[in-house]
Amino acid sequence: MIISYKECLKQFGSDYKIKNLLKENKIYKIQDGIYSTEQYVSDIEVITVKYPEAIYTMDSAFYFYGLTDVIPEVHYISTKRNATRIHDDNIKQSFMENAIFDLGKTEIEYQGDKIQIYNQERMLIELIRHKNKLPLDYYKEIINNYRTKINELDFGKISEYAEHFKMKQTIMNTIQMEVL
Repeated sequence: MIISYKECLKQFGSDYKIKNLLKENKIYKIQDGIYSTEQYVSDIEVITVKYPEAIYTMDSAFYFYGLTDVIPEVHYISTKRNATRIHDDNIKQSFMENAIFDLGKTEIEYQGDKIQIYNQERMLIELIRHKNKLPLDYYKEIINNYRTKINELDFGKISEYAEHFKMKQTIMNTIQMEVL
């Protein structure tokens, strides 16, 4: 279990006790301000605790949903436009307008970790919005996998989400032509 420095102080009482627990290997320092009761923890768990407002998106979300077998080299997360820039080579941060940030936000369990992620309907819209920035074969792989999940998708949500984007008609036309 990952805990922050503040939580360690609450739980153990003082910095002195925290240092003793570290020496005794009862807790482990993962990064500055991040501790764990286990020696090895996943990057996903660390990111979830360190950036609780962040939402997994793009390549990470496509991989977590099984829409691609390409393992992302970094963690793709989205934050609000006014959020602090994350300086971590293992994270690719995108800033989202506050009005659409929570649109389609959900929580799933992935390899034992609960993560915030955009639902598959929102990710379909993100895929189309970023179509020109993605390699064509990667885009086609994900679109083809969306076709196999067509019965799982809620097209009411997709239509509702599309209304919040400037290119709503293009999004809906692309879905009509490439997914349905």
